[in-house]
Amino acid sequence: MKKTPKTKKKTGKATSKLTHYATTGEVRMVDVSAKPTTTRVAKASAFVELSKTVLRELPRNPKGNPLEVARVAGIQAAKRTSELIPLCHPLVLTHVDVELKVSGNGVRIIASAATTAQTGVEMEAMTAAAVAALTVYDMTKGMDKGIVIREVRLEEKSGGKSGKYTRK
Repeated sequence: MKKTPKTKKKTGKATSKLTHYATTGEVRMVDVSAKPTTTRVAKASAFVELSKTVLRELPRNPKGNPLEVARVAGIQAAKRTSELIPLCHPLVLTHVDVELKVSGNGVRIIASAATTAQTGVEMEAMTAAAVAALTVYDMTKGMDKGIVIREVRLEEKSGGKSGKYTRK
């Protein structure tokens, strides 16, 4: 029989086990049926670094407005996260928002997701931010192939057993 993998906390001490592994070592979806239903909210971000030429041409993009197309793509992606991330639970989202703003040398993306469920919406917010960033790339790659997507990350979350988290 395979041993259940151990994880290490920041202190270096091992915890009991990884939650996405069965006792026999196979990956599994975590059973959240015993967890309480709570309101859960998450916010994630991404940054798309663009050349000055691409930034200047954003309003005149021949494919349409990259920021508006990316907003819709991010919303769609949040709703389909469980189809993309194998062990992610399907959630009924009560809200998704994707904001895109030209900032400095690129586009800053802030995606938020909310639900009332037994598990969090961090993956939905991060998927929305990542797909919105990829869509900006897709809509502008004809002008420059050197576009860089960076800093896809969770900014904050609330709800559930682990409570509130805010990136410092």
